Order: sequence, then structure tokens, then C-alpha cells
Amino acid sequence: MAGIYIHIPFCKQSCYYCDFHFSTSFKKKDLMVEAIINELKMRKGEFKNTIVETIYFGGGTPSLLSLEEFDQIMTSVYKFYKVASAPEITLEANPDDLSKEKIKQLAASPINRLSIGIQSFFEEDLKLMNRAHNAEEAKACLDETLNHFENISIDLIYGIPGMSNERWMQNIETALQFNIPHISSYALTVEPKTALSKFISKGIIENVDDAMAQAQFLILLEKLNDADFIHYELSNFGKAGFFSKNNSAYWQGKSYLGIGPSAHSFNGTQRSWNIRNNSIYINSIQNNTLPNEIETLTKTDAYNEYIMTGLRTIWGVSLTKVEVDFGKSYKKYLLQQAQKHIVEHLLYLDDDKLLITKNGKFLSDGIASDLFMLNLS
Repeated sequence: MAGIYIHIPFCKQSCYYCDFHFSTSFKKKDLMVEAIINELKMRKGEFKNTIVETIYFGGGTPSLLSLEEFDQIMTSVYKFYKVASAPEITLEANPDDLSKEKIKQLAASPINRLSIGIQSFFEEDLKLMNRAHNAEEAKACLDETLNHFENISIDLIYGIPGMSNERWMQNIETALQFNIPHISSYALTVEPKTALSKFISKGIIENVDDAMAQAQFLILLEKLNDADFIHYELSNFGKAGFFSKNNSAYWQGKSYLGIGPSAHSFNGTQRSWNIRNNSIYINSIQNNTLPNEIETLTKTDAYNEYIMTGLRTIWGVSLTKVEVDFGKSYKKYLLQQAQKHIVEHLLYLDDDKLLITKNGKFLSDGIASDLFMLNLS
């Protein structure tokens, strides 16, 4: 299984917390679409004998694409790549872009999954984050989307300054009332050089409270578990049959091709990433040059990455895989490093698998770093 990720680097406005690559100027949108199509053509050899099972439009705000632009890109994907008979095709969308007419158009297109950036159903939260939509638009777009799409995911953010546990529970309950089959939920993080970081440093916005975020994460686990969601990855919850194939492929180490500025790719042994600059990206593609950097993973790099991704999922870390892929010394080291976390009930062993407990989930990145190999290559 392999996937194609296509980065659409445009947004109507900048969310205060976002550090993804995007531009609020649409002057080069036509040239960007043309460059993306050309990059797809240039890189077709990388997936020569590979079946593409997932296609994911991320950003930025991919729902800003016109249907004609989307069709041009999809036509190129099918022209240059071998695509499965029933691929998962996801479009990230913002509520303010999802008019009734746009939803009907998308439903008539090859897109069969929408990931909608709700973030919160409360006006004060949306204003604090500088989202382009309002609370009523969030609810209205879900009402209409559910008439046309079955496979829908929404994003929700917890740990927002000023958000009480009660308001967070209301957010979750509102989402559940729509019978959405998939929810991705993230703690608000303060990334360097974002507007949020500047506002916090100036005292305009309260700082993020890690203890509050952890409490709200545990509320999320309980509420979604009671609603029969499966917590299959740290930030992803799905009903049976509605796990994101695209997300699952990332966490299980499958190959994917990243197209567009700032997009990342992985082929099992190498990572590459395109430049985070629209003008340079477009000019390079026009000159038939891929504007990317490539990193070949060492054995230790690959081990550390497997530990990081495996612990985030319900599939855990396979001790057999560690021994077969990396050697007995890595397996021995892993078990030694894991022991203190097992004693503290943050990790546990289930036959061949090392898994993270409920109490360990919020701390998973720190726990994974303790299991990293630092002195072998």
C-alpha cells in the first residue's frame, strides 16, 4: 500500500497557532496547480510498480481549489500512477468553504472522504485562534455534508486557553450528536514564530496549561470510548471501518509521495522534503528540477522512528520486528529502557507487542524518546 499527499499552500487567513506552510496571497494559484501537476509527472518513476491506495489533499486549505483545478490534478494522478480500484481520496476542508453547492460538487467528484477543520463549536475559541469560520457555519456545514458523505472526519482542539473542562465536554458532545465516524483531536501547541507565540509572550493571550490539556485529553478518551470510538492512534479516533487509511499508512511506515511545497515523502529507507517557498518551488519545477532535500535513514534512525510511530498506535511495537529488522542488541536495549515505564504502568507487554497504557498516552513522545537508541548506527 502506498499513498500520495498533495499540499495546497493557500489559506484565506492565518490561524494564530499554525506553523504549516501556506500563503494568503492567491496570485500564484494557477502556477502552483500547474507545478503540482508537473511534479506528479516528474516523480512517476518513484511509484512505477506501486499501487496507490490513498490520495490526500492537505494544506493550507485544499477546499479553496476550484472543481476544475481539483479535476486537473486528479486526472494527472490517474494518468501517471497506478491507482487502486477503490482508493480513499480525502480532502481537507474548512466550514466556510463548504457551501451547499460546493458540497454537492465535491460529492459528485472522486472525493469520498472529507476532513473538516471544525476545531471548536464555540465562538470565543474560534476567535482566539483566528479561524475563518464561525460556530454556526461549523454546525451548518456538518448538517449539509452528512446528506452527501458517509466518511467524514472532523478536527477538534483541546487545551485552548480559557476553555473549561465543561466547555470541552460540550464540544465533544456536540460532535457526537452529528454521528461523525472519525475524530482527530490535538492539544493546542505553541510553535515558535507563530502569532500565538507572540501574543502569549506579550501577555495578550494566556499561556497553554499542560495540566489542563492532559485533563481534557483524558476526558476525550473517556467520552469517545463510551461512544464506541476506537483510539487507534494518539490523535485519531474512528468507528469500526472508518479508520483513516492515509493516517494509518503513515504510522505503519508505508511509502508515500509528498507533492507540493513543504510536502514530505518516504520510501522505506529515505525521507525527502520539498522547499517551503512557493516561488522557488514553482520556478524549480518549471526548470525541471525537484526542489527537495533527501535524507537516508541509518539503522538507528529507522529504529527510533519505528518506536515513535509504533507507540502512538493500537498496533504497538513488535519485539519480533525489532529483532528481525534491527538485531538482538536493539531488542535487548528496548526491553531494558522500557522496564521503568512498565513498572510505572505507562507501558505494558502483550505477548510480542510493547504498548502504551491509558495513563502513558499523553506522555507518549517523552516515553518514546527514552527508548531511542543514541549510540549505534
